[in-house]
Amino acid sequence: MLDYKYIKENKEAVKQNVINRNMTADVDKVVELFDTKNALVTKLQSLQLKRNENSNQMKQKLDNEKRQELIESGKLIKTEIAKIEDELKTIEVDLEEAARQIPNMVHPKAPIGKLDTENLEVKKVGTPRKFDFEPKDHVQLGEELDILDFDRGTKVSGPKFYYLKNEAVFLEQALIMYALNILRKHNFNLFITPDVAKEEILKGIGFNPRGKESNVYTIEEEGTCLVATAEITLGGYHKDEIIEKAKLPLFYGGLSHCFRREAGAAGQFSKGLYRVHQFDKVEMFAYSTPEQSDEIHEKLRLIEEEIFTGLGIPFHIVDTCRGDLGAPAYRKWDLEAWMPGRNGGEYGEVTSTSNCTDYQARRLNIKYKDDDGKNKYVHTLNGTAVAVGRAMLSILENYQNADGSVSIPEALIPYCGFDVIKPKK
Repeated sequence: MLDYKYIKENKEAVKQNVINRNMTADVDKVVELFDTKNALVTKLQSLQLKRNENSNQMKQKLDNEKRQELIESGKLIKTEIAKIEDELKTIEVDLEEAARQIPNMVHPKAPIGKLDTENLEVKKVGTPRKFDFEPKDHVQLGEELDILDFDRGTKVSGPKFYYLKNEAVFLEQALIMYALNILRKHNFNLFITPDVAKEEILKGIGFNPRGKESNVYTIEEEGTCLVATAEITLGGYHKDEIIEKAKLPLFYGGLSHCFRREAGAAGQFSKGLYRVHQFDKVEMFAYSTPEQSDEIHEKLRLIEEEIFTGLGIPFHIVDTCRGDLGAPAYRKWDLEAWMPGRNGGEYGEVTSTSNCTDYQARRLNIKYKDDDGKNKYVHTLNGTAVAVGRAMLSILENYQNADGSVSIPEALIPYCGFDVIKPKK
């Protein structure tokens, strides 16, 4: 979340940021609650001072009348302190809840816009392939190659679940190992993270664990959720800790299953592997000082580019417009791969990387001790190394052949153990 004092001192800028990001938040309420909290704190401190003075006087030699007078006065002060403390607890809860609705501020160069169609293309890599036959989408390819089964996934688990079969099993593992080895080359600390996290961790990262708009599966009566990304578990790893400045930046890579309700998601672009309830993902996460975060954001993006350049998939990079940013993101780059089966050939998002500045760290209370001896909030950044489903989709559609087979990208052949997937029918 944003600093309360910052919100108060920059109220109009914060309001405009909420509008630009196409979100709803009551900035005036946050400022009002913050002022009320401060007034109560001042009043509480004054009463505590009176209580101490009263206590000190009681230690002196006093006649009975004076002593009784101080006792009665002490009782009144104690009652008033308890009342103020109760009021303060309520105000602090309301303040935090209201402040959590306010999104992070945005990078001044982030494009203004409300829809993903207003994202700004900043780079293009590779040329979309021109087929001398009618290309198929990955769903048809997957069925004919006998490597994907959506019908039985729906029968057993419900819509947006699926089975990976035969060569797709090895292709998935190959993509994971390929991404992990690239992160190892870049000196990331690698993890397999838990698939469950406490609701407080999800809130800290910026996910809403409950309600109609929630995108996560809540485990009832446990106070926990299935994770939607390893960003949650990697981001919660240092909750309530002070990290040595000399150790920053920290680069973590995490492999996890990801579970998403995809509430409200529909349409042709949700077809097949593009938008599902469960998938595997290798995630990047970084902790840094404020001075390091812009440079690290660029580094994470370049790693994503390296991964998809190595796969030989054409893609472009877009600077995400303000209205399409998630609440924690200060700036976000999307890597969109060319998908021949998407509406006759279009780019679709396969990875993204966000600089969240200190927005998540404030919620999770993650700090570092600066050179001036003061504890300050770290900056956090995240980026997808590979979301396996969408990467597999891109490979199937871009590497398909006229005979219905699909070639394996050269970088993955050592991990797969084969160089082509042939039709079974």
